[in-house]
Amino acid sequence: MPEFSERSEKALKTCNIDLERLFREVIKYVDCSILEGFRDQETQNKYFEHGKSQVRFPDSKHNRYPSRAVDVVPYPIDWDDSDRMYMFVGFVRGMAQAMKIPIRVGADWDGDFSMKDQKFHDLPHVELIT
Repeated sequence: MPEFSERSEKALKTCNIDLERLFREVIKYVDCSILEGFRDQETQNKYFEHGKSQVRFPDSKHNRYPSRAVDVVPYPIDWDDSDRMYMFVGFVRGMAQAMKIPIRVGADWDGDFSMKDQKFHDLPHVELIT
């Protein structure tokens, strides 16, 4: 069974308990890496300036502690394999629904199962709705 690396564990522990519960269940089935949970002001604003985020600090769910957002990707990481990332996001959405954890994903911000109606695609991003 896959398990999180020390780096992933450290990032996951900065997240809200519902995100932590969700990804502790996901890892039982799909190997993945937690890239980031909580994000400080300097990092958030840097991501905004480089176009990796649409909002400045403190307007991201990453900017709360514990974080209400997490960036996670299937492992091993292959940034060129977007199909695999979309499949992973679908698995995460299904697992969250089964666990009754309301989430929104950066692959489909409005949750309508269409990726063509959005301009900003953030495939690793998962956030709590509530």
